[in-house]
Amino acid sequence: MYHGPRDQVLPYFDSLGFKCPPDRDIADYLLDLGTRLQHQYEVALPVGLIKHPRAASEFAEHFVQSRVYAGLVDMIEAPMEPELEKHMSEYMDPVPEFREGFWQNTAALSIRHMTILWRNKAYVASRVAMTCVMGLIYGSTFYQVDPTNVQVMLGVIFQAVMFMSLSQGSQIPVFMEAREIFYKQRGANFYQTASYVIGYSIALMPPSVFEILIFGSLVYWMCGFVANVGAYFIYLILLVLTNLVLSTWFFALTAMCPNLDIAKPMSSFSIVFIIIFAGFVQPKSQIPDYLVWIYWINPIGWCMRALSVNEYRASKYNVCEYGGVNYCSEFNMNMGEYYLDQFGVPSSKTWLWTGAIFLILFYVLLLALSAYLLEYRRYLAPTNIQLLPKEIEDEAQEGYALASTPKHSDNTNSDTSHDDVMVDVPRREKNFVPVTIAFTDLWYTVPDPTNPKEGLDLLKGINGYATPGTLTALMGSTGAGKTTLMDVIAGRKTEGTIKGKIYLNGHEANDLAIRRATGYCKQMDIHSEASTMREALTFSGFLRQDSSVPDSKKYDTVEECLDLLDMHDVADQIVRGSSQEQMKRLTIGVELAAQPSILFLDEPTSGLDAHSAKVIMDGVRKILLKRGGQSVFVGKLGDRCQKLVKYLEAIPGVKPCPPKQNPATWMLEVIGAGVSSGRARDLDFVDIFSKSEQKRMMDDRLLQPGITTASPDWPEVTFMKKRASKGSTQLYFLMKRFFALYWRTPAFNLTRFAIVLGVAIICGLAFLSVDYSTYSGLMGGVGLVFMSTLFMAMAGFMGTLPVYSNDRAAFYRERAAQTYNSLWYFVATTVVEIPYVLGQCLLFTVIFYPMVGFQGFATAVLYWVHVSLFVLGQMYFAQLLIHAFPSIEVAAVVGALINSIFLLFAGFNPPSSSVPEGYRWLYTIVPQRFSVAILTAIVFCDCPEEPTWNESLSQYENIGSNLGCQPLTEAPITVSHTTVKGFIEGTFSYNYDDRWSNFGYVFAAIFIFRVLSMVSLRYINHTKR
Repeated sequence: MYHGPRDQVLPYFDSLGFKCPPDRDIADYLLDLGTRLQHQYEVALPVGLIKHPRAASEFAEHFVQSRVYAGLVDMIEAPMEPELEKHMSEYMDPVPEFREGFWQNTAALSIRHMTILWRNKAYVASRVAMTCVMGLIYGSTFYQVDPTNVQVMLGVIFQAVMFMSLSQGSQIPVFMEAREIFYKQRGANFYQTASYVIGYSIALMPPSVFEILIFGSLVYWMCGFVANVGAYFIYLILLVLTNLVLSTWFFALTAMCPNLDIAKPMSSFSIVFIIIFAGFVQPKSQIPDYLVWIYWINPIGWCMRALSVNEYRASKYNVCEYGGVNYCSEFNMNMGEYYLDQFGVPSSKTWLWTGAIFLILFYVLLLALSAYLLEYRRYLAPTNIQLLPKEIEDEAQEGYALASTPKHSDNTNSDTSHDDVMVDVPRREKNFVPVTIAFTDLWYTVPDPTNPKEGLDLLKGINGYATPGTLTALMGSTGAGKTTLMDVIAGRKTEGTIKGKIYLNGHEANDLAIRRATGYCKQMDIHSEASTMREALTFSGFLRQDSSVPDSKKYDTVEECLDLLDMHDVADQIVRGSSQEQMKRLTIGVELAAQPSILFLDEPTSGLDAHSAKVIMDGVRKILLKRGGQSVFVGKLGDRCQKLVKYLEAIPGVKPCPPKQNPATWMLEVIGAGVSSGRARDLDFVDIFSKSEQKRMMDDRLLQPGITTASPDWPEVTFMKKRASKGSTQLYFLMKRFFALYWRTPAFNLTRFAIVLGVAIICGLAFLSVDYSTYSGLMGGVGLVFMSTLFMAMAGFMGTLPVYSNDRAAFYRERAAQTYNSLWYFVATTVVEIPYVLGQCLLFTVIFYPMVGFQGFATAVLYWVHVSLFVLGQMYFAQLLIHAFPSIEVAAVVGALINSIFLLFAGFNPPSSSVPEGYRWLYTIVPQRFSVAILTAIVFCDCPEEPTWNESLSQYENIGSNLGCQPLTEAPITVSHTTVKGFIEGTFSYNYDDRWSNFGYVFAAIFIFRVLSMVSLRYINHTKR
């Protein structure tokens, strides 16, 4: 429309027949010219023009023919002046791409990341607590381990590494938040990508060292590792390097994945590889040749080999005779070499320093990968999806589609030249009851941050009222108390002390009446991301309008909101990825669809252009607030704000409003809310207003019947029900929303199905031809059942956290408005998981079960059912943590802590026979143990008639065909003769006869998770207002 010198813009549009009014901001005037409101600025056509330009293309034609455009073209095509070329070569060309050098940026970023980490008190405290608690639990559980029990000794190392994997994965949400800031700052050339990556890695080093010093030291000395200072420091160094590698891997994974819905489950999937192929669950000798390369590139495998060699090749174990057994004569190797050989671990001490070198190189490689991904693969904005195709409008309409908000017009005699810029919206029947709201002597006090024992008054005796059919605006600078006042009136405050009275129709209002009768548009636009705009409006209309209102009228309300806010073109667009302006319109529309008697709008114009803001706020009445929560004017504005202007100008010391200044801007400057300084700021506007005629008129008005005193013409606002809609309606719409949420969040569901497929295939290939009747094969098989089920469930657990964390804010907003009962929200979140879990576990079982050599169709069905219950329990546990804890970061840390404890006492490592007596109670109640016991027992312990041992022949007789009946072969000398079933039940206490009782315990655990989730939804609110 125009591009040229600023001082020529008004004369240019004057030449087209448009005139800026003296009390209109130039920027607002210019913006309105591109909307349907341009007609209000039209004046007589200049000579030579036939009509005023309307469409964007017509403005463009006029601009191309103007002298301003010709001057721009001449300037562009003119040769550059020698002086400018000189300035470019002297001043512009030498300017570096980045303001500071590489190392200065790296140092600054390191300090910044450390500061940010330290300020996240809840996250830091939870990680410190987790490290200390888990160090003590691991140390006491494996206290003074017998080195001849190699399964448990290496299991200590394995558990320590697995704990680090889970704990480092909890940092992914923190990495993801930092990535969004990086994209913005890197786009502005604040610093080099490599500086960011190296700086972040340096910032992660102190926490990693601190965690290992606490956790590693507790585990090392309590578990009875060799008492050698050199071995101890090697142990710490290897764990620190491994910790850094894992944190950097998750950092790189965050750079690789577009969002948390993918990054969290992918972290669990990656842990499957590093755990299964680390050499403990499946020794190297059992890994197929086509997968052994994973073993050799696995950093956890290198760490475990180095730590195992560090322990068993110490001088204490580098002997032939130990515990009454001469290993050299019997096995042709010393004691340490023998037990390393049981798990295929090479015994040369060179594996110590080669392991450290590999970890360092792998760490550097991950840093390079992270830098490459952040530099060349960026996810700058979420994808926006339109479920139904938009209708293409003509050019004129298309040019104004997003910038205008049509309104109803009663003027049937308008000038026909304006017909093309007005939209007539049919009147619709209103379903709300007109209500007068008033508030007197409102005070709001919070603890003083500098002295918590003292109170800080944010509102100081505020009085006011609003009558039906009016719009009242609270105006003032930042910190004046506008949002605070609305929060207090609308009953949205969760902290602090409130004093004063609020009236509805002259009757003192209770909390339910205020919440049911009001709608509240917050500054932040919070909605369920997977709904469409139309679905969000329908959800609000059906659940917040009374159940007595016919459905047809509720649908009519939705259409009216789409009309009023000009949202038809985006009605079928998913909320996720919508622009700020679209989100703001939706926020207002959601509250309008509820047909409230009173509507509160907090910063309703934020994110909107001047035209949209003007339409929304048309006809407003104003209450002015000074900084500090005090009134400085209450009353009618008059035409062009003349009553407000005259009131302020009458005060001695106030400069008159300049002829061409916007009265609203002048008012903010006068009362001290603007940026200019002047004598008016020394005036006490609060005191002046308290003595004014306007204050007396307001007090008189407040005392009128129907305002703060009862009146027979204004009935008391009461509600017999806490919520407007029926329970069945609430459940229907919540179920519909959550099934749509899951279906429209492929990043979550497709990822977990892909992970299940990957886990099934990888595990199937790894155990394709394993002999489960051998000791190493059986141990690997038990580990296979345990790990495959565990990490499939953990992938679901990690993926569930961001989904419900994103939806929690919408839940709090809707619960505050009494939209639905949290019970039905709970039921919907319970039901929606079931078909997806059953489907993904069926896919897993169909592939995994036959590939690993398990047999029996009936057993396969049971395996599928119990895997599904295990995964479902983890999903529900993730929901519980999100509802119970303040942030996803804290929920992830607490989840890692509790899951680490659960997995430690699931009966696999340590096996039940090695669990200390002091922890038997914990072992008994761990829910995962029951699922693992069922899965292991139905596969390995099904033996209807056990074989008998012939002592004279030293062999079993009457051996059945079932796997559980087979004799265990190739066992260490510490294991006496037994069958597969006997070893499993004797070592792990996974008894086949307990499968049905364990089944009941699994259901009981899921029930407890759901009850705790329900309690958290009902009684915990992390919104701090």
